[in-house]
Amino acid sequence: MHANDDGMRLDNFLLREFKNVPKSRVYKIIRSGEVRVNKGRAKPGTRLAASDDVRIPPVRQPAKTDPGRPPDALMAKVNAAIVDETADYLVFAKPAGLAVHAGSGLRFGLIEVLRASRPDEYFELVHRLDRQTSGCLLVARSRAALDDLRAGLNDASATKRYVALVEGRWPHGAIEVDAPLSRDVERAGERVVTVDREGGRASLSLFAPVDFYADATRMDVEIRTGRTHQIRVHAAHCGHPVAADDKYGPNTRASVWRERGLSRLALHAASVQLEFRGRRHHFNAPLADDLAAVFDRLERA
Repeated sequence: MHANDDGMRLDNFLLREFKNVPKSRVYKIIRSGEVRVNKGRAKPGTRLAASDDVRIPPVRQPAKTDPGRPPDALMAKVNAAIVDETADYLVFAKPAGLAVHAGSGLRFGLIEVLRASRPDEYFELVHRLDRQTSGCLLVARSRAALDDLRAGLNDASATKRYVALVEGRWPHGAIEVDAPLSRDVERAGERVVTVDREGGRASLSLFAPVDFYADATRMDVEIRTGRTHQIRVHAAHCGHPVAADDKYGPNTRASVWRERGLSRLALHAASVQLEFRGRRHHFNAPLADDLAAVFDRLERA
């Protein structure tokens, strides 16, 4: 363990060590007990200390091929998405369709493109957004800034606000959805996140309707935890999945939305608020043009 790894999650530590090993394989060796921390079994979310003894089993890694240089158009797209830049961080208005990192057949994500365009600088994702989700994304420019930004994001005072379009007329008013989530569930051959009252991780979302349309509702959503697919699963749990969500909503409705010009998940990360080095910071990303166009075309109820 290196001093810079203090506080890192075990799964993130292993994903870094096994860069060329599929993520599913990394989680499998953790669950099987092959990885030991101070001679004991550990969970993926275990926080490591610099003094910890981490035993890693031998894992065969395929040789990593050089992905080459990102296309000029992709590099231009990533650089055009920067909305704020300081010595400590970059703020992006990430477009929908752009992955934040490589994987699953993708040679380049936002972070790889950024590193390729500025090879002598340090860049690391502070948090992540789904590929289909547009909006506010933070990238740290130093290890110290990364630690401080993540600490602020993990503090109870931090908030993330989203704009979402959900199916149907939302009948619940402004509500708090407190539904624990588990992510290691297989359905129809793919991993999904589900509500799990017994063994799930605490997950809290605040939903508030903003506008009602003929067959959908525009929502303001604030999340107090940052679980994978949290808003999508909580919205579906309430009976109103996010529009065009073919993973947690019906495929038939996703097809209808595509015909109406919505070719991706109707979810936008509008803002992140957190404490960073003694000051409250508000990071914002304007509503993506494609979603704004969809809202303009919808008929208000």
